[in-house]
Amino acid sequence: MKLNVDALRYLSKDDFRVLTAVEMGMRNHEIVPAELVDRIASLKHGGTYKVLKNLLKHKLLHHDSSKYDGFRLTYLGYDFLAIKALVNRGVFLSVGRQIGVGKESDIFEVATEDGTVLAMKLHRLGRVSFRAVKSKRDYLRHRSSFNWLYLSRLAAVKEFAFMKALEEHGFPVPNAVDCNRHCVIMSLVQGYPLVQVKQLQNPEMVFERIIGLVIRLAEHGLIHCDFNEFNIMIDDDEKVTMIDFPQMVSVDHRNAQMYFDRDVECVFKFFRKSSVVFPTSGEGGSGVVYQLLNSPF
Repeated sequence: MKLNVDALRYLSKDDFRVLTAVEMGMRNHEIVPAELVDRIASLKHGGTYKVLKNLLKHKLLHHDSSKYDGFRLTYLGYDFLAIKALVNRGVFLSVGRQIGVGKESDIFEVATEDGTVLAMKLHRLGRVSFRAVKSKRDYLRHRSSFNWLYLSRLAAVKEFAFMKALEEHGFPVPNAVDCNRHCVIMSLVQGYPLVQVKQLQNPEMVFERIIGLVIRLAEHGLIHCDFNEFNIMIDDDEKVTMIDFPQMVSVDHRNAQMYFDRDVECVFKFFRKSSVVFPTSGEGGSGVVYQLLNSPF
């Protein structure tokens, strides 16, 4: 989804009042009737209907008349609400280029007033099926119905909370700056996803660091559940940073052993197929095996 923030500067207070009214209406309605939007927004002289047309033009709302006649927020509309709130809080001043896209999120650079560049992650659950999303996120297992915007917000809140907690315990994760709706603001990680790295100067050291993180997480009572070469960043000094963890679970989870084994296997599998030196012998390799044998599992 293309995020065109230029339209933000043309939106009025009334536009945002109506967007917010639709968001509030969606707490209890899949499709929000125009009459309810008008009642919540409380604009003078029936101005709500004119604003609705403008928001539809900018693709911030979707009009649905299949079952009931009404409106719902699009992801772009939700983006604008989150960005507006964070800009108003002084978290950042401008949105820059897109630096990442995944099955469940988009990542952009944002700049603060003093020029510091941060990363803005917009969760976009819904690009894959609900069954696929539900299978990766334990906190959704009892839900039979869903709203993608709500689920994306839930994922963002969980990721922000995990990021702050992990940072406080000395884990190599981005600095958690702020969170609003489905949007997480964090420090910009210098480096590349491990999957893009063609050559390592010290593959055994990198391997040990990565496996060591899986073990440390378990020692702190957590399983990442999606620990792979796409969620590990590495810089020019081969320093490792973990990213993307809204799906983490406790070691007390009924499937904890399976998730832990899968995370470990993902790391081994990457190093086996990547043509880098694999630590099968020597002091480094034996240290890793010893740690795994003495892990919480």
